[in-house]
Amino acid sequence: MPTKRRDKPGSEERCEKCFVTTRKFMRNPLLSRYQMIVDVHFGSGNATVSQEDLAKIIGKMYRVKDVYTIFFFGFRVKFGGGRSTGMCLIYDDLTSAIKYEPGYRLHRNTVVDRRKLSCRKQRRELKNRSKKYKNSKKPPPGPTRSFNILRR
Repeated sequence: MPTKRRDKPGSEERCEKCFVTTRKFMRNPLLSRYQMIVDVHFGSGNATVSQEDLAKIIGKMYRVKDVYTIFFFGFRVKFGGGRSTGMCLIYDDLTSAIKYEPGYRLHRNTVVDRRKLSCRKQRRELKNRSKKYKNSKKPPPGPTRSFNILRR
């Protein structure tokens, strides 16, 4: 479980590419995660920082053992460049991340592999067939959540 540094109200970390600051850090025990807003200052002439590098920096800041439990979304570059802001979620373990994160974010974070699914038309037909069983006692046909877990 990550622990917040207590030396300053918002944690800060410097690297050769950027300067990372977190704010509005809070614990969400119902979803078993920590959530915060991340500000990345990367200079006006430099490129934005990749999410893999950002996950390593945040993992070092909050002493996270597994970087695959860190999820980023909603990053926007400020007008004029040099700074971007987004959300960061740090889950306690990978099973709770798989339970609560949407499938597209799990795929983006390479936790699951969605390429082994059937084609889109088959998935839509399965969804429409399962609608017939909405109020019946029989279970709907097919899998409930369809993807392969890559990380454990």
